[in-house]
Amino acid sequence: MLRQSFLVTTILFFSIQVSIAQSKKQQEVATAVEQLRKGMVDGDSVLLSSVVSDDLSYGHSGGHVEGKAEFVRKIVGGQSDFVTIDLANQTISVKDKTAIVRHDLNAKTNDNGKPNEVHLHILLVWQKQHGSWQLVARQAVKKVS
Repeated sequence: MLRQSFLVTTILFFSIQVSIAQSKKQQEVATAVEQLRKGMVDGDSVLLSSVVSDDLSYGHSGGHVEGKAEFVRKIVGGQSDFVTIDLANQTISVKDKTAIVRHDLNAKTNDNGKPNEVHLHILLVWQKQHGSWQLVARQAVKKVS
């Protein structure tokens, strides 16, 4: 009986430790997602460059795919001007040094001076590189009404 009790206690302890570690990683990724959102709204090239991998593959809902340099240039230059970005229904799944994030993105834009709204489903792939979470891939799909 004592042996079973010890076994159950040990299993619970390790389950809690794994859960806490997972939650910490998820929080780190959530922070990186928020930095990306803020960098996109503010047009902040330094912040964007700090959270985006040099190997970025950034897919737009219209099919255009761009790398890091083009992504940052378009945000900072106003070609892709996000006035607001609201994220909803976010899920984060972390396995080792890779994280998959899904959320709904609702934004007001002013691309090239033309006001608009976008409503997208987003998939982000993050990778822990050199001690920080870096965005390596993003794909957007238009929400169907």
